[in-house]
Amino acid sequence: MKLPTLETPRLLLRPLELADAEAAQHLFAHWEIVRHLNAVVPWPYPGDGCHIFYRDVCLPEMERGDAWHWSLRLRNDPSIFIGAISLYRLAGNNRGFWVGLPWQGQGYMSEASEAATDYWFDVLQFPLLEVPKAIDNKGSRRISEKTGMRVVRTEERAFVEGRMPAEIWQITAEEWRVRRGAPTK
Repeated sequence: MKLPTLETPRLLLRPLELADAEAAQHLFAHWEIVRHLNAVVPWPYPGDGCHIFYRDVCLPEMERGDAWHWSLRLRNDPSIFIGAISLYRLAGNNRGFWVGLPWQGQGYMSEASEAATDYWFDVLQFPLLEVPKAIDNKGSRRISEKTGMRVVRTEERAFVEGRMPAEIWQITAEEWRVRRGAPTK
């Protein structure tokens, strides 16, 4: 299935391309962006890290149907890349995202998360969305709260910043549809 462009009031979520790597590298390689990500992300972040990650991980995952990756772009100027959001066919880890520092705290990621979650449940037809996050990642936690998710367990995990408590957030397809005012199945 070809990954579509998703739209929100202020954003275009375009299927990720290798050409996005340069803009992503400029925004991503900052401690405040990577510190709460999985410890597999190298720090200091290599100068070609996004190019290699997109080429060797993201694009092959998309080709296999194991993940769905989008670049986030401003709808009023699609040339402006502001971050990325991904969905994963992984047990216990189905969504990840980041947004560049200049665009944080403006609700962009909440919009992108709503669109990606709609796609997860309505198009891909998965019954459950589960998302791990560092307890200290307050911005990401707020997005999960605003989108109706709940904490189902806590555990310790390795993040770029080090080992720390993590929460596993969850929402079912039925809960999502009720929250969105859509018919339940």
